[in-house]
Amino acid sequence: MYDILIVGAGPAGLCAAIYARRAGKSALILEKGSFGGQMTYSPKIENYPGFAALSGMELADKMVEQALNLGAEIEIETVTGIEDCGDHKKLLCEGGASYEGKTVIIATGAKHRLLGVPGEEALVGEGISFCAVCDGAFFEGKEVLVIGGGNSALQEAVLLSETSSKVTVVQNLDFLTGEQSLQDILSSRKNVSVICSATVNSFKKEGETLYTSITVKGEEQTLSSDGVFVAIGLAPDNAPFEGLVTLDRGYISATETCTTSAPGIFTAGDCRTKSIRQVATAISDGAVAALAACRYIDSRS
Repeated sequence: MYDILIVGAGPAGLCAAIYARRAGKSALILEKGSFGGQMTYSPKIENYPGFAALSGMELADKMVEQALNLGAEIEIETVTGIEDCGDHKKLLCEGGASYEGKTVIIATGAKHRLLGVPGEEALVGEGISFCAVCDGAFFEGKEVLVIGGGNSALQEAVLLSETSSKVTVVQNLDFLTGEQSLQDILSSRKNVSVICSATVNSFKKEGETLYTSITVKGEEQTLSSDGVFVAIGLAPDNAPFEGLVTLDRGYISATETCTTSAPGIFTAGDCRTKSIRQVATAISDGAVAALAACRYIDSRS
């Protein structure tokens, strides 16, 4: 029986494990994929306090090492559900494995939605990005594409237009769906253009140039750029917990203390309802959730 079971080994989950161990609680992290979550896709992080610049993979390695050195345990498992056993919880996993704990912290993150076209996955972090706040500085004075036409895409385009030499917004519908105020800002900037009714077919990279194949009203075109920002939304991975905790558009509803609607179950990071999703805010959530879980355990002992 563990004190705290943590689902997800992204920055929120790893920070939660660090705080749990420093509070003297046993902690087990269950991760189905790679350690570090979405930050491992970033080739350079320059907005994380304490480091002028480092890659997302380097930061993930440091967090994993710290958690393990403090005595946290990690298992590669895909969690399929949570069983409420009254005084404790049981995590159910693929293959029949299960783990019991006094509390659970769900830190499954949220993945950027992909277009699902050839060349895309291989170029994530190698020309294809998702966050202008994180990676926009790398494209200062360069030409970029923004894929998408909703609020998130237009916000990315506005930010990129301040430093990039040219920004082209590629939208699959025949109109933009983002707020009119954002459209007005973009239309006033001479370095921004919009292509509507465009379907992205594939990506490929030759040297430092990224080539994007699109079809516009039956005509195939190839756009060259220094980088592409895919901004078609996020997808939280919270389906296994539906029915046990309250979800809001797929995200786990939580207070600023990272508590959920289910006693003994907490949440942290991008998988929860929040307005800002950055490495720094995920770390903050991890600390808050771990301390809340510790208080919950101590109040019942």
